[in-house]
Amino acid sequence: MRYAGILLAVLASLGARSEEVSPLQELTITATRAPEPRIEVPASLDVVSARELELTGATQYSEAVNRVPGVYVQRGSGEESLVAIRSPVLTGAGACGAFLVAEDGLATRPVGFCNVNDMFELNTEQAAGIEVYRGPGPAIYGASAVHGIINVRTPWVAELPRFGIGLEGGPDNYRRARLAAGAHNERRGIGAYGLSTHDGGFRADSGYDEGKLNLAYDELDLAGGALRVRAAGTVLNQETAGYIRGYEAYRDRAIARSNPDPEAFRDAWSGRGSATWARASCTGCNDELHLIVRRSQMQLLQHFLLGKPLEENAQSSVLAGAALRRPLAGRWSLGAGLDFEASSSMLRETQDGPTTDGSPAANAIRPAGKHYDYRVAGRTAGTYATLDFAPTPRWSAGAALRLERTRYAYDNRMIAGNTDENGVPCGAGGCLYHRPADRTDEFDNIAPKLALMFAPRAQQRVYANWSRGFRPPEQTELYRLQRQQGNADLDSEELQGSELGWRGDYQRYEWSLAAYALEKRNVIVRDSAGFNVNGGRTTHRGFEYEFGWQPSPQWRAVVAGSLAWHRYDFSAAVEGGETIRRGNDIDTAPRNVHALRIGWTPTPTIAAEFEVLDVGRYWLDAANLHEYAGHTLLNLRASWVPTPAWRLSLRAINLADTAYADRADYAFGNYRYFPGRGRALYIGIDYRSDR
Repeated sequence: MRYAGILLAVLASLGARSEEVSPLQELTITATRAPEPRIEVPASLDVVSARELELTGATQYSEAVNRVPGVYVQRGSGEESLVAIRSPVLTGAGACGAFLVAEDGLATRPVGFCNVNDMFELNTEQAAGIEVYRGPGPAIYGASAVHGIINVRTPWVAELPRFGIGLEGGPDNYRRARLAAGAHNERRGIGAYGLSTHDGGFRADSGYDEGKLNLAYDELDLAGGALRVRAAGTVLNQETAGYIRGYEAYRDRAIARSNPDPEAFRDAWSGRGSATWARASCTGCNDELHLIVRRSQMQLLQHFLLGKPLEENAQSSVLAGAALRRPLAGRWSLGAGLDFEASSSMLRETQDGPTTDGSPAANAIRPAGKHYDYRVAGRTAGTYATLDFAPTPRWSAGAALRLERTRYAYDNRMIAGNTDENGVPCGAGGCLYHRPADRTDEFDNIAPKLALMFAPRAQQRVYANWSRGFRPPEQTELYRLQRQQGNADLDSEELQGSELGWRGDYQRYEWSLAAYALEKRNVIVRDSAGFNVNGGRTTHRGFEYEFGWQPSPQWRAVVAGSLAWHRYDFSAAVEGGETIRRGNDIDTAPRNVHALRIGWTPTPTIAAEFEVLDVGRYWLDAANLHEYAGHTLLNLRASWVPTPAWRLSLRAINLADTAYADRADYAFGNYRYFPGRGRALYIGIDYRSDR
């Protein structure tokens, strides 16, 4: 097998340690919002540290988070991506609702209004770290923390340079500029950082321009606690390249660089402002107040739909909450919290002209004009409680329960029904879209969690947990309907299951092992009529591992990866003429993803890393008739710090110039691929002054 070579290589290899502090002692906030060592979390939680982010130098966040076992992010065009965390690579309206995207522990999108590409809104390039929680999330989070959480940590002002600037260049007219500045004393600090990126794209008409700006204010002694105030804004103007078609078309370099949809684009901007105040009023006590205000909007030419209509969407939202934790007698501790969110969103879809194929039937079922125009007022209220017990220094147990209600008030701004915008019925069997009448929908959900942990040694932990996560239907699943579906009577999707893990270190070795078994119910699918229904059930089984070996201060080797089985547990005919059969593998779900990283730090000023990333084969369709063969990529990264102020970096991505597909599927009678970039060399220089 392909990965066997990787396992053999690690036995003969050495690798460099990227952190002086053990990753097990890395402080995290994702599990509780309060800083705690990763080793004490009874679940799978990994951290891509600031130093790893610096060395990786990712042109897109997928390069960084794919270092985490059990995570596989497929990159599309530009800043587009699809995520898998203990799941297949999910697509469609509910794909993003299966994963929670957060910044400093606060969700960056309101319930029911996510976007599969919303990670571009966060400044992962200058983050203090990225935390990835795998499996149903802790009780402090509600909707969407189903398969996992990606939490981006912003730096404290004290971590910013007094002045810093960085420049990086690469192929296809790629260039990126970074700035950072901060000033602080023992009590207060204020800072700013941001970047500007231009990428011409290695495919025709696939470039993008992006700008990110972050502002930060810290006050370390306000009413006995620490106040963090953050503001962030992102602008993206992107040309969007579509799939190339044909069996293994990505192997033809000319076809791989082509773009079947050169007119497609995505223009978006987002802004956030947040404030978090937290204090430890006693030993074992934590108090927190948090607030985040969010706004985003986007225009997207939907080149993948008949007629290529333009979608416009936007949201404004606010999330506020409070939490506390108190020790009780007899080694017990109690936590509680509540959150409230209010949102207002809109979606409009307009087709300027007739369909591109020009056939009378195609023009009849999707006529020119406006297809959808609606508003949704969302309200979500959640409360939770946690109870922890440590009867001995080696044993601890915990239980948590979250109750949450979500309400949507849908306001249709057009004539309801299966007609054109003027109320005229479509020919050829009716329009391919349907607008429901005004309505309200409510969803009540319960998310319990149980956990048990044992410490056989000081730096080892064995844990087990059982949990349940949920997501209410996305607004588009309820109100952006097709054909004659007048109403979508949907329930929340649920994921529940168990996990067993062991992590620790001993002398020169570190490890993290986890096995999980999950069952997903009420899966929302599109049936053979194109209707959104709760018709599915899936199972997810897997094993994740990470082993690190440091034979000397200069060398370190890490081998990590996952083995997973994602299967359909139901049979049904679905949209596109596909048939799902119970027991089949879910499409776009690699069984094997493995990585080998060998690092070398010959001096404190030089660091290098050689990486092998292996993605196994996977099915491209629900019938398990068409397959992608998988691929192996080689990457090389190095940095040199000649003085404390200067840093030079070099990255060679896809060193072997492998022809591969970042994304692949089989639909509408054809193989479809987003080709991966060939060999690429990036060179950067950074200056930092702390005086």
